[in-house]
Amino acid sequence: MSDIAIPTSQPEQIGLFDRALRRVASLWRDMASAVAGGAEEGIEAQMRACLDGRGGEVSARNRAARLAQEYLAADEAGRLAFLRALAGFDSDPEMVARAIERVQAARDRAERSAAQAQLRRALEPPRLRLLTQFTTIPDGVKFLVNLRAHLLRAANGDPLLAALEADLKSLLASWFDVGFLDLRRIDWSSPASLLEKLVGYEAVHRIRTWRDLKNRLDSDRRCYAFFHPRMPDEPLIFVEVALVEGMAGSVQRLLDEKAPLLDPREADTAIFYSINNCQRGLAGISFGNFLIKRVVALLGAEFRNLKTFATLSPIPGFCRWLEHALAEDPRLLSEAEAEALLAAAPPPPALPAPEGAAAGPGAAPAGTMPPSGGAQALRRLLARRGWHRDEALAKVLEPVLTRLCARYLLAESDPRDPKRARDPVAHFHLSNGARIERINWKADVSEKGLRESAGLMVNYLYDPAKIEDYHEDYVGEGKRPAATALRRLARGWG
Repeated sequence: MSDIAIPTSQPEQIGLFDRALRRVASLWRDMASAVAGGAEEGIEAQMRACLDGRGGEVSARNRAARLAQEYLAADEAGRLAFLRALAGFDSDPEMVARAIERVQAARDRAERSAAQAQLRRALEPPRLRLLTQFTTIPDGVKFLVNLRAHLLRAANGDPLLAALEADLKSLLASWFDVGFLDLRRIDWSSPASLLEKLVGYEAVHRIRTWRDLKNRLDSDRRCYAFFHPRMPDEPLIFVEVALVEGMAGSVQRLLDEKAPLLDPREADTAIFYSINNCQRGLAGISFGNFLIKRVVALLGAEFRNLKTFATLSPIPGFCRWLEHALAEDPRLLSEAEAEALLAAAPPPPALPAPEGAAAGPGAAPAGTMPPSGGAQALRRLLARRGWHRDEALAKVLEPVLTRLCARYLLAESDPRDPKRARDPVAHFHLSNGARIERINWKADVSEKGLRESAGLMVNYLYDPAKIEDYHEDYVGEGKRPAATALRRLARGWG
């Protein structure tokens, strides 16, 4: 979602995930062969045998390996059947009911405390023990992360699978607490397998070639990632940083492979230009805020010359919101803006009405402009291929789009939560204690950038002295810290 991107179910990403586990599948098969019985028992019977714990810890590990190997070898229907069987090992409703009765019948605090502990044990579904057993096999934690990625796709509308997904998310959230994670720098000397994963996981600004990757890891660049001790070769989330002079305003210039190297000791600004969550199965378990704060501290300690820490971020929801907002209220544009847009993109000539025909309902009186005229002109201009290369058009569009974008970032809220910024990237950075600093014109003129945000990007400023205050203002009261010039721009009309 954004300059913090989450892997989707794209084929190349699924392939990347599965390849990581296929490397240990032969080891799982060896472990599974040591267990009596086989797939003819059925998945549910094998799961029950795992829970029964017959044969001790070694047998339990081997049974878990056999289950993991069978899941990996199954087709989509087989994997779904596996998940449904696993979800079926839920709490015993009779045991839960009896435990609730004991809580209600408790006569004093001590008795109630003991009864509540029994209730918690009764509520714990056996599938939690099954899930935990997978951690005892090689790459078992990675297996569970991928399992949740499948659950997130499959659980929609299925209460049983949704409950299993919630259980697994709770386990992963405790295992992937930020206190257990390692922060490591990735550079050109990192293992080739890790660099290949970096290329595969980069979803904000695609890495096109090895030369492009080398440029992003050069001496005036930094890349940091969080790793988990049980997944030492799998980045969980990574951030790419450019050390530059002044606040960057164009991602194409920032990633220009022909640009001269800058001595990092001469840089005064660190620009965070791409943040990627790598593991779909860890969606909803946040590392991004900790990553940015840790990297700010690291860079500040390494380069005392750095005075500014900011992002160069996409605005992925802007054009989608703009289309909807103009359809609902064409008066979002001032009269002067509408006139300028219509002059740049006049409507096509209307067909002459039959002689004597009356004007249709809602027709504008002679000599006036219909309210929707400016909105339609704006749509026509943005639909023109290469409009950003026409300086005359750009001059008309820049003040209109930057003002509307400022309004979008500062005033528009998520329909589900009035305190939350509508744009997902804005919400992420504001939650982490950033300030909306500057909107940049023609900052991303890639096809994606033009389609999603009309080429606009935004700088979010991380001021180490104010991060906590800004975080509290936004999370607690929904206040959006922003530069004064941006606030004036957002109030420019309407």
